[in-house]
Amino acid sequence: MARVSDALELSNFLFLKAHSDSVSDLPPPDPLPRPGMYPEPPEPPEEDFASGAEVAEFFQAMGNM
Repeated sequence: MARVSDALELSNFLFLKAHSDSVSDLPPPDPLPRPGMYPEPPEPPEEDFASGAEVAEFFQAMGNM
């Protein structure tokens, strides 16, 4: 799908460049990003885990319901 979209955007860009005098500074379209093609790998998110006391307190509160 990304390739079809890129081809359509390029087709529209070339049509506008060929048939319009006022779009001489029109930048070419950027291709859609493909899965697995990142410039750099994303950083893993910082994980914030509950402490043992917080987990025990949660289950104690659930048991008292």
